[in-house]
Amino acid sequence: MSDNINSTKILLVGAGPMAMDYMKVLSALNADVTVVGRSEKTTREFEAKTGHVAVAGGLNLFLEQHLASEYSAVIIAVGVEQLATTTLLLLEKGFLKIMVEKPAGMNSAEIQQLALLAKQKNADVLVAYNRRFFASVIKAQEIIEADGGVTSFNFEFTEWAHVIEPLTKAAGVKEKWLLANSTHVIDLAFFLGGNPVKISSYAAGELNWHDRSIFSGAGISDKGALFSYQANWEAPGRWVVEVLTAKSRLIFKPMEELQVQLKGSVAINKVELFNELDIVYKPGLYTQTSLFLQGKYDKLKTIGEQAKISLIYDQIATGN
Repeated sequence: MSDNINSTKILLVGAGPMAMDYMKVLSALNADVTVVGRSEKTTREFEAKTGHVAVAGGLNLFLEQHLASEYSAVIIAVGVEQLATTTLLLLEKGFLKIMVEKPAGMNSAEIQQLALLAKQKNADVLVAYNRRFFASVIKAQEIIEADGGVTSFNFEFTEWAHVIEPLTKAAGVKEKWLLANSTHVIDLAFFLGGNPVKISSYAAGELNWHDRSIFSGAGISDKGALFSYQANWEAPGRWVVEVLTAKSRLIFKPMEELQVQLKGSVAINKVELFNELDIVYKPGLYTQTSLFLQGKYDKLKTIGEQAKISLIYDQIATGN
């Protein structure tokens, strides 16, 4: 399957595993791609696994020899600790169509700074939350619309602390794990059920790499839906989103799948999905990337939206 975006010249910043996933999609879309990585080791690994040439030496050196006018769009797939600085540099150099991997910064202050500069530059900066484009989510949106909208929703973003603790990450990343990783779940819940207009948040516990480990809260969304959430990183659990309508309970558990419980029944049934793209490519990535390159942003998250909701993420993370 190909959307054949062969007139689009893309700058892909990063050469790690996420960049490789993007490269697979961009190749299928027949895009003309220039890949920029930092080290020789990383770029050679990228070339070996994708069959596509990557330029080593880092973005600063690359931009000394190339102009923004050479590219129609840029995708940023670097480590969390580099997302904001990379995006700021590209905006300053005149790139006006950017998709940056979530969450776009290490903290709400970095995200706010990005949003301000993007507005000043009149640039389109989109934040990539690929779960918005899962086949399960697309199908759920159809059901929600047919049922007359969301009435309530709940979600759990429990992380496996015992697995995360030994991971080697850049300084500060694990300390911001809720923003860096758990917002995959939180973003999806608010994407389907609406963003909070009122929220009460509580947090307790502590890990040696994260200020809080147990989270709970509730509120009301701008779609008029009541919501609640919880997570306990010290106990067993998993990511879950449940969205309720007048007729259906839609269950994402795991999030790549959709299960439905209908009103008047206790049976929970798996929904058949047309998920070929989620099997061939990293789930959600093909549709997300294709829409970005076509300039169809209505389901993508703008940096302005991320800046606003980042304050809610702070509240969820701290409990106040």
